[in-house]
Amino acid sequence: MTDKPDVKTQDAYRAKRGELRILEVPDARYLMIDGQGDPNTSPMFAEAVGALYPLAYRLKFASRRVLGRDYVVPPLEGLWWADDPTAFTSARDKERWNWTLMILVPEWIGPDLFAETAAALPDAPARVGDVRLESLAEGRCVQTLHVGSFDDEGPTLARMHDEFIPAHGLRMTGRHHEIYLSDFRRVPPERRRTILRQPVAPGEPPTSR
Repeated sequence: MTDKPDVKTQDAYRAKRGELRILEVPDARYLMIDGQGDPNTSPMFAEAVGALYPLAYRLKFASRRVLGRDYVVPPLEGLWWADDPTAFTSARDKERWNWTLMILVPEWIGPDLFAETAAALPDAPARVGDVRLESLAEGRCVQTLHVGSFDDEGPTLARMHDEFIPAHGLRMTGRHHEIYLSDFRRVPPERRRTILRQPVAPGEPPTSR
C-alpha cells in the first residue's frame, strides 16, 4: 500500500507569508480537547497535547490494520478565543485565552473505530477521556502564513481583523484558528510556520445617513 493521503497538500493548508487570501474550507472531522489559560504555563495544555498525539497515531495504525487505509497524521491545530478579541492582537493576555486543540482525522474514520481505539490505548494519558470526535464547519475563511514566534502574531492578526476583513465587506464569525505546520515542541520560535485562519461572513450593509 503506497497511497498515503496528506492533508498538507490540500488547498485549505496552503498559505504564503505576507499574503492574506479568502478561501472556502470544507467541513472536517477532528479529535478535539478543550482547555483554558496560558499555553506556555498551563498543565492543562501540556496534558491536552499529550492526549491528542498518542490517540491520533493509534487511529492511523487502526485505520491501516482494520480498514486497509493509511494516511499521514495531520498537524496539530487550535481554536482560540476570549471575551475580548484584543486579548490576542494587542494585549496578548494569555491567561484569558480559551482553546480547543485538534488533530484532523480522515472522513472514513467513524465514531466506533475512534471509541474502540481510545478505550484500548495503552498507558492512557491523563486526559485521553476528554478527547472527542467532532466535525467543524468553517466555510469561508481568511488565512495567511506566519513565520516566527507565536508572540509576534499580533500585528498580522490586527491587519487581518481590522484592515483586510472589513475592506472586503466581511465580518468575523467563528473562532481564531491556527494550524501548526511546525512541531513547536522541536522547532525554535523564529522558524515556526503557522497558518492563521479566521472564519468570516458577509458584513452588515453600511447604515444610510
